[in-house]
Amino acid sequence: MEKKNAGRVAALERLIEAYQKSYYGGEAEISDAEFDLLWDELASLAPESPVLKKVGSDALSTEDGFPKARHIIPMGSQDKAANPGDFLAWVKKMNGGEAPKTFLVQYKLDGASLELQYEKGTLRRAVTRGDGITGDEITANARRMGGVPAKLDLPFSGGVRGEVVMTRKTWKEKYAGKANCRNAANGIMRRKDGEGCEDLRVIVYDAAASGDDEYFGGEREKIAWLTARGFELTVTREFSDPGKIIAYREEIAGKREKIPVDIDGLVVKDTAVDMADLRRARPEKQIAFKFELETAFSILREVEWSESGATYTPIGVVDPVRLAGTTVQRANLNNPDMIRAMGLRIGSAVSVVKRGEIIPKIEGSAPPGALAEGELKDIAFPSRCGACGTDLVDGGTRLYCPNPLCSKRLHHRLEKWVSVLDIRELGDKLLRQLFDRKRVTRVADLYTLEAAELAGYERMGELSAVKVVRHIRTPRNLSLAAFVAGFDLEGVGELIMEKAVNAGFDTLEKLRAASVSELAAVYGLGEITAGVIVQGLKEAAGEMDEVLSTGIIVIAPPPRGESLSLRGLSFCFTGELASMKRQQAEEKVKSLGASAKTSVTKDLSYLVTNDPESGTSKNKKARELGVAVIGEDAFLAILASGVKKAEGNLPQGVQS
Repeated sequence: MEKKNAGRVAALERLIEAYQKSYYGGEAEISDAEFDLLWDELASLAPESPVLKKVGSDALSTEDGFPKARHIIPMGSQDKAANPGDFLAWVKKMNGGEAPKTFLVQYKLDGASLELQYEKGTLRRAVTRGDGITGDEITANARRMGGVPAKLDLPFSGGVRGEVVMTRKTWKEKYAGKANCRNAANGIMRRKDGEGCEDLRVIVYDAAASGDDEYFGGEREKIAWLTARGFELTVTREFSDPGKIIAYREEIAGKREKIPVDIDGLVVKDTAVDMADLRRARPEKQIAFKFELETAFSILREVEWSESGATYTPIGVVDPVRLAGTTVQRANLNNPDMIRAMGLRIGSAVSVVKRGEIIPKIEGSAPPGALAEGELKDIAFPSRCGACGTDLVDGGTRLYCPNPLCSKRLHHRLEKWVSVLDIRELGDKLLRQLFDRKRVTRVADLYTLEAAELAGYERMGELSAVKVVRHIRTPRNLSLAAFVAGFDLEGVGELIMEKAVNAGFDTLEKLRAASVSELAAVYGLGEITAGVIVQGLKEAAGEMDEVLSTGIIVIAPPPRGESLSLRGLSFCFTGELASMKRQQAEEKVKSLGASAKTSVTKDLSYLVTNDPESGTSKNKKARELGVAVIGEDAFLAILASGVKKAEGNLPQGVQS
């Protein structure tokens, strides 16, 4: 190294080590692009610098919290089957028309994922799930847990995967103040002092050798190997008849309360080891076959009708019940046909479930004798639109106002458009004023607004008016699904439109040309939804064309298959992002094949927030469910990696 460069090299090494520490600690101080410039400069001046060889946890100290470490094999999310039909569809795909496969079936443990990393037979690290690529290293805590051998009987280097669990007995005796065993285990395993970790166990289900994809000849051999090493394994069986797997699921569900630890379904996987599949964000050769939803019984006391645009949705008010750790008093009744099919009346005893542990729903009548019913009265259905007075149409699956010029319907479309585009500067009060004065009654009207006229509205000065107009006219590149969803076709949201787009109706022209029968053939749509899409597109055609003619809104071309580098991942955004608006972030991940969600669920890949350490409800729920909570810099790193991967230019350290 030339003497004149020595000072610069030393400075670069200090900077890189400091920025690595802040990045892996979840609080990156500079962008990935800025970091890459420093890295490249150091590599050109001192290619043998030891700093260039430090990655992941090697770049960290343990001064603040747990250090970070990379997984040996990324911990992706499993696809899920909620019912036998979904499971059999997966089996059919797996068999590919050939003779039935033999499947390995394991208990799906309801705990916190952990990877035990061994080097030449000695435990070196224990790493939490984290973001699926990098997690917290909690080795000291893991050593105090049951089922964690410190030394193996052979010089194995690789990872052993398992679930940190707490038995129901321990929970009842020592931690009943926590909502459930999973929450208690999640909290204890992350204690800095390790207190209580002796009350936890690690039950394993998988293993992978470092740098040797052929180490295990099959899943059977892997299970035998883990057993011989002294690990505690989740219950494992083999089946070749899918029908017997369905029956086994019912059998285990019936006795799950007698099992010492919580399980929430079965994991079904191919008996062959496929490391390439295991490295996917969402492996295709295994599936989580979930148990039926948790159910509670209550009394239906009232039915309220929620008005959203033209649709009237029944909401049941029931006596309070506990479900999935929360108190439920309001539950969805779906539509008029569901009420009639279930034979419900005010005072009926009903079964209440939680869909995806989020949305309570009344599934039907409670079993005879489950609860004493009250005085039974018929449920009253609204008959006229409260906004325009038009007679409502009871379409069975939908009660709605058929008037396309209904003021409530038009205003709701404007609200939906503003929401989809995330035009926060155009608040509800200003939008209502514009609508009531009949200045803005259609989406296209928004793009004719001038700052001078807005300045005269209540609480709207000249500077505020300029800001509103500027943000309305900010060029947007929307996915086709988001564009159509923004026009508020009744009951048709962005997720439904994505199904149509993914089925090949990926341009506005193709959608407009599609018939009801063609769209109804798309998995997850059906004839009624297809009819709403076709009719809605016809009604909104002129308005859509006017908006597109401004040039401000552009529908993005359909993504190419090779660019979907984040396929299988899902993101939920909370809080303000500094580099972009939430809607822009959602569009970016969708363009790379990921999905954007509005709530935190167990199958969410990442919760993106401006403060990962805050105690917000979403952050708390994500931590309870084991969902990775990441900051904006970590999100931008994932985004950058996805873009580079799509372009065929993988950054150093990113696996394809």
